[in-house]
Amino acid sequence: MQHGLIATTALVTGLLVAAPASAADLKIGLAAEPSALDPHYHNLIPNNSMFTHLFDSLVEQDANQHLIPGLASSWKAIDPLTWEFKLRKDAAFHDGTPFTAKDAVFSLCRVPKVPNSPSAFTIYMKAVAAVETPDDHTLILKTATPYPMLPTDMSTLGILPAKSGKVAGPIVFKKTGCEGIEAYPSTEDINAGKVPGTGPFVFKEFVKGDRIVFTRNPNFWGAKSAWDTVTFKPIPADGPRVAALLAGDVDFIENPPSQDLPKLRKDAKLRVVDGLSNRTIYVALDSADAPTPGIKLPKNPLHDARVRKALSLAIDRKAIRAKIMGGQSEPAGQIISTGLYGYNPALKPDSFDPKGAKKLLAEAGYPNGFEIVLGSPNDRYMNDEKIAQAIAQYWTRAGVKTRVDATTKSVFFSRRGKREFSAYLAGWGAGTGEASSPLKSLVACRKPEIGYGTTNYTNYCNPKLDATLTEALATIDDKKREGLLQQALAEAQSDTGIVPIHYEKTPWAMKKSLTYTPRVDQYTVAMEVKPAK
Repeated sequence: MQHGLIATTALVTGLLVAAPASAADLKIGLAAEPSALDPHYHNLIPNNSMFTHLFDSLVEQDANQHLIPGLASSWKAIDPLTWEFKLRKDAAFHDGTPFTAKDAVFSLCRVPKVPNSPSAFTIYMKAVAAVETPDDHTLILKTATPYPMLPTDMSTLGILPAKSGKVAGPIVFKKTGCEGIEAYPSTEDINAGKVPGTGPFVFKEFVKGDRIVFTRNPNFWGAKSAWDTVTFKPIPADGPRVAALLAGDVDFIENPPSQDLPKLRKDAKLRVVDGLSNRTIYVALDSADAPTPGIKLPKNPLHDARVRKALSLAIDRKAIRAKIMGGQSEPAGQIISTGLYGYNPALKPDSFDPKGAKKLLAEAGYPNGFEIVLGSPNDRYMNDEKIAQAIAQYWTRAGVKTRVDATTKSVFFSRRGKREFSAYLAGWGAGTGEASSPLKSLVACRKPEIGYGTTNYTNYCNPKLDATLTEALATIDDKKREGLLQQALAEAQSDTGIVPIHYEKTPWAMKKSLTYTPRVDQYTVAMEVKPAK
């Protein structure tokens, strides 16, 4: 990823490739249905993947999460506190309205105003102190302190048309609430296709639980899709999703189950591709020194770092990789995936050490262990409930009797947001492709006013970590910033503020006539599904 002060300004080779002479329809089987098409509603991979079909961002990310031009054809830092984005003049919304800087400002203003967001995008807006629009195709973003991650943050935010809201005059950006905007479009309006985007596809239909249908945007500013119509069918159950591919009901599926991969790879009519993702599967532990849900003790044992370390040592990550994931994972020792910016090579996965776990529990005053409930979704991540059940068995063997409370993702995320779990299994994909994303969201002290701890539902707080992270986010020098991020990751693991389990290796399966380049961000995007040559 481009993490330096000056970002790329060159157009991507092949950006304006013409559409193929003959197009077709494509049917994709989804493992997880997005909760909305709204690009500002829920910072979740199924949602983020889906909105890219309809809505563009100022800056885009390629399959390896390198920054490339989007609605901004170029960007640069004028000084340490000022970024200039030059906006493309050939982009228009699906209804024909030209894209201008006003739409970008309107969209930035909307991000913190989305009601009931389960996981807000405000984390990517906190650095923006002021916005200027010298002309229709120039956007100036100012920060209060040096912030080299601004172009990366802009790659996470979809752009909506200003006309989709109620604008009562010139828009004046203010962190406390923008002036000139009386109303924004609702998530329901976007789900109903009432808000056009500038993306490669146009909304046709969204029937929750059944299908999402898009048609090719003939006036898209970039490379035209190979497909006239794309139909996404949510098929969360692994067996039926594979069966749909084998029967020809769909042409392409995401996340085929690991146990079926050998069979699929042997099928001459199919193609399977996979790659290491940016998603870390982890266990979060409520570390506040107070009673906590799921543990029937007056004092919370998870407040003690020795207990948290014991629970990590009790897990056999290699066995989970071999027996549950079928090799489709890599044991994790930190919350950023191997090879991404900020990854700390010195942090190794905890070795399976049940004796050491029991020793630490005894030292902490729990020689006979205690009882705990481990929350988990059962339809969100690869083998999520199976992983949770395996962890429960390991913990129980170490003396911490564990019961798994697994529910559908919608129920799980709602309950997690209400802090109903003292321990839960979840995943985090680094949307920015670097370490500040999970650090800010998962383990930074919960400070919503500065965008820290937005997905920290465990009360974990390490002021030293926060100080290191804050310094990193204000450091322009690439090498020094990377070192600070590595240090922050080490500080998170030094007292087991979170328990990394593994990084997912993401598979896709499709008809032999199709090809797909594995994406680090795990996105399934129809634009990159192409006819095989």
